Amino acid sequence: MMTTTLRPTEPLQRAADGALSRHFQVCVNSRPVGALHLTTDPVFGPSVAVIDSLHIDAPDRRRGRGTVGALAAEEVARGWGCARIEIAVPVDGPALRLVTALGYLVRNTRMAKDLGPDASALPPGTTGRPMTGTEFDTWYATALRTYARTWTERGVPADQADAKSRRDHEGLLPHGNASENMLLSVLEHRGTPVGTLWLALQDEQAYIYDVETAAAYRGHGHGRSLMLLAETQTLASARRRIGLNVFAGNTPAERLYDSLGYVPIERSLFKPLL
Repeated sequence: MMTTTLRPTEPLQRAADGALSRHFQVCVNSRPVGALHLTTDPVFGPSVAVIDSLHIDAPDRRRGRGTVGALAAEEVARGWGCARIEIAVPVDGPALRLVTALGYLVRNTRMAKDLGPDASALPPGTTGRPMTGTEFDTWYATALRTYARTWTERGVPADQADAKSRRDHEGLLPHGNASENMLLSVLEHRGTPVGTLWLALQDEQAYIYDVETAAAYRGHGHGRSLMLLAETQTLASARRRIGLNVFAGNTPAERLYDSLGYVPIERSLFKPLL
């Protein structure tokens, strides 16, 4: 009889803030066949576990070792007092099929696009300009609430979602719309503001943190114009790759990104630990 278990390879690591971490071997009848690293979430804290890595050696794949390893990780996480476990996996392949079969739900997908040498022109009468200080204050207050709501709608407790929203925004925008390498823009159509864009200039790519068409102007192609503005700004910064995140269930956004050539790279999933 083959028995798959997890064997710790180190003592349980405890950080000053309560974070936990431990490396394990995945073993079959005491024979190592892979490795697993389990941590608590650096953002949501000790109540949320993360399978940071799970690897099964090639000769032992497709024999259920990964499934048993993942289930064992859930039991360890319960023992740590975690109420939820999370994992990020490539968009295609056995890892996604495995965790989906175990009841993990997709929360969000990371996408990317490699840009050509030239950006597409904005439609006639449509332009982008920097966000003013007054506009930033209004946008920021709304962005905090909206971002927190996207997490609560996907199973994150309200207090955790609010804390994450504040932490993310304060960390990325410490100096408001003057924060370094952050471009906050307003899209105008024939002189009327119709949407906003938050683009971050990272080391080798640009990243869209927020793109929003004003409710009264949706359905008129301004979302596509905002994306074209982001690509124009990316190329102007001498970067040729742009990334973004889309939350599960945001079908209009997924269709727009797909039509513009964005490719899914990684999916983040979660599972309540009852």
